[in-house]
Amino acid sequence: MPASNRATLAVIIVAKNEAADIGDCIRSVRDWADDVIVFDSGSTDGTQDICRQLGARVFETDWPGYGEQSNRALREARTDWVLSLDADERISPELRAEMIAVLESGSPHTVYSMPRSSSFCGRFMKHSGWWPDRIRRFFKREQVTFFDAPVHSHLVFEGTVGDFRAPIIHYSIPDLKAALDKANDYSTAGAAAAYAKGKRASLGSAIGHGLWAFIRTYIIQRGFLDGAEGFMLAVSNAEGTYYRYVKLMMLHRHGKR
Repeated sequence: MPASNRATLAVIIVAKNEAADIGDCIRSVRDWADDVIVFDSGSTDGTQDICRQLGARVFETDWPGYGEQSNRALREARTDWVLSLDADERISPELRAEMIAVLESGSPHTVYSMPRSSSFCGRFMKHSGWWPDRIRRFFKREQVTFFDAPVHSHLVFEGTVGDFRAPIIHYSIPDLKAALDKANDYSTAGAAAAYAKGKRASLGSAIGHGLWAFIRTYIIQRGFLDGAEGFMLAVSNAEGTYYRYVKLMMLHRHGKR
């Protein structure tokens, strides 16, 4: 259990249909966090029951977007610090030790960043633009809010950023079906956001941007050093980029429905 002579910590998670992942996520923090808060937007796979069985506070609600859902969870926290996690992420023992040290000794920083070690089809990528992939997830509760974005949200704050050395472990893409599903979902969201901003695309720009995404991932970001999975990820990035621009082109051609 968390020690009484240190700053307090809440973990917030926004989720939908995460039964396969969220249990291990909560287990990686529940023994040392003071509170675990889950905002669920209509799961049908038992996610809510798993969270409650592991001691989390679960709020069942609609889906207003990544930023607002995270802000809802943040408003339920009553702790000094907050850690925001996705259901497919885990806190490594080494990162836990770094976070506990901040809780025990205090810090002048408002936010901390940490590297994220992500897996693609069973392989943890060391290149391909996926490492070190520093993200800001650990912060002082009263000094931070979330700003919405089409796919993910980011933190808005004043103050300084500290750096943790140990990584969050991210089980990002377990198989090719998940890769295809994510490419489809992200390209749709990206096209809608670009359409709302008045941006345009053509078949030529879709092909060009898709080709560049492959070159950037596989050659410039040295995805070739990640073996077969590096090539597969480069193709996935190219496909997702291509379809984002094609979907944008089609939105202008047929109108948003």
